[in-house]
Amino acid sequence: MFVKPKPGLMIRDPDLGDFLPAEGREVPATDYWNRLLHIYRDVVLADPPAPPSPAEEA
Repeated sequence: MFVKPKPGLMIRDPDLGDFLPAEGREVPATDYWNRLLHIYRDVVLADPPAPPSPAEEA
């Protein structure tokens, strides 16, 4: 699932040992992330950024 932290919050990513970037990141659907999403509401589900089109890469 792709999640973003709520504005102003710094959420630690226990798998990578850093903070979840403001633009969001794909994370596993573990108990940790589900608690932050559904109970604490510190993160929100988001659409992942679209991959660049071949025309944009050139």
